[in-house]
Amino acid sequence: MFHFWQHNSQIIILDETPGRLIRFTQHGAVGDNTAMASGDAMRAASANTGKKDGDPQMDTNTQSDTGAQGGLAALDAAVRRDLDIIRYPRKEWVPAMERDGQRVLDVAIIGAGQGGLATAFALKRNNITNVRIFDRASRGGEGPWVTFARMITLRTPKYVTGPDLGVPSLTPRSWYEAQYGAPAWEKLDKIPRGQWQAYLDWYRDILDLPVANDHDFQGVTWEGGLLRLTFARPDGTTHVHYARKLVLATGIEGCGAWNVPDFIRESLPRARYAHTSEAIDFAALKGRRIGVLGAGASAFDNAATALEEGVGSVTLCLRRKEIPSINPYRWMENTGFLAYYPALSDDLRWGFMRRIFELNQPPPQDTFWRCRKHASFSYRTGCPWTAVRMEGDEIVVESPTGEMRFDFVIVGTGFTTDLARRAETRSFAASVALWGDHYTAPAGSESAVLESYPYLGANYQFLPRSKDDPLAPMLANIHNFTFSATPSMGLSGASISGMRFGVERLAHGLGRDLYVADGQKHLESLLAYNVPELVSLDPPVA
Repeated sequence: MFHFWQHNSQIIILDETPGRLIRFTQHGAVGDNTAMASGDAMRAASANTGKKDGDPQMDTNTQSDTGAQGGLAALDAAVRRDLDIIRYPRKEWVPAMERDGQRVLDVAIIGAGQGGLATAFALKRNNITNVRIFDRASRGGEGPWVTFARMITLRTPKYVTGPDLGVPSLTPRSWYEAQYGAPAWEKLDKIPRGQWQAYLDWYRDILDLPVANDHDFQGVTWEGGLLRLTFARPDGTTHVHYARKLVLATGIEGCGAWNVPDFIRESLPRARYAHTSEAIDFAALKGRRIGVLGAGASAFDNAATALEEGVGSVTLCLRRKEIPSINPYRWMENTGFLAYYPALSDDLRWGFMRRIFELNQPPPQDTFWRCRKHASFSYRTGCPWTAVRMEGDEIVVESPTGEMRFDFVIVGTGFTTDLARRAETRSFAASVALWGDHYTAPAGSESAVLESYPYLGANYQFLPRSKDDPLAPMLANIHNFTFSATPSMGLSGASISGMRFGVERLAHGLGRDLYVADGQKHLESLLAYNVPELVSLDPPVA
């Protein structure tokens, strides 16, 4: 089977059976890159997502003739049947509330990426249906997958499940096989990032999840025992919604901001640097010398993308003396850690997270090779940048290994956890308890980074620094399902690997809180219940 798509001036053909990748230009074939075929094949499968930052658009007419009988239509029917079979109980049970003429949401979710969608599905399965998901992006642009993510595939193994919450017909595998067939799935190494976004779009539609796009969350206040949420719309209007519960599912940087070191931000013109999380016009950098600062996978992803788009050279610099090689996420993929980590003592949780953060996440092997195959790529270990300056039209970087000169720099230095820097959390940031408030690390085990993370309750809720804080009741109803929940709760909303366990834990806690808060109403409902089961004392009619 062949897939065809166009990328820049090249026509690319993927012969799926032997795994050969052939590129054609106006002058004919330019090579069969068999060694990189698996990675480029993943890129090829980025269907229906649009071309972003050099990600090629695959021809949408590539459904395999070996796909499951009926394709997606049959899978859609299977999903509906499966959900109907396991749908018990079926009654909605949360009492309705109103404020200012509008129905109060039982749960508002900020972020319509994988964590927000899966949380809404888990609530729906628990018959909590008065839920809405808000996202500032337009439809299809939620999360990183078709915006600033520049890897070819996900970094997690293809067999990892998560949003499906244990429903086989909802898994990425079922979705993929319905379109391309089981043999194609067997040949697949990892899921292409564009395909992951397409899967999430399908997931949202088949489950009929209530997403309000183009709603930029401006903040929350506490009014009369309810959360007052303010949103800005693209037309300049402001919308207000009230909710009993708020879930922040805003991803990796959801409780902070992407980090650009001060010495770079203060020394270079804004047009001469970019963070890996930003849109980058790589086409405008053709032939230029690029410096990349960072050791993580995203730094390598950006380096590779720049090289593929024809920059003159890329030099990647990292502070560490060696490129990280051990991925702690693979160790964490066991039921014990994923399900029960939150029950550990503070001492143990600190020990786990200090080690995990210390290891960092290395670039996957195929990502490293994606860079290394280019003769114009180099990297320097033990090479922190100590200063930068403009000298004429050149960027001069100083480091312990010597001076370097670039035309543009890309910063892959991650993010900073700081609640005061986010609109979602700014109004209550000063009241939130952090790990540094709750725990004193033993000598030699200190970590200023871990100390900056919020110290959460058992249901991902923020806790107050002081029990007498007037915002304490509000914090109890705001649930942090971002990456910053990791030290307290383990892998959760910003991680596919831990999603199944985290989502179900969160949904259970939200439901429990709502039921307890309405306990008196439920008792009154029972006392008033008078629907007869036995309706006749006569003999049955023959």
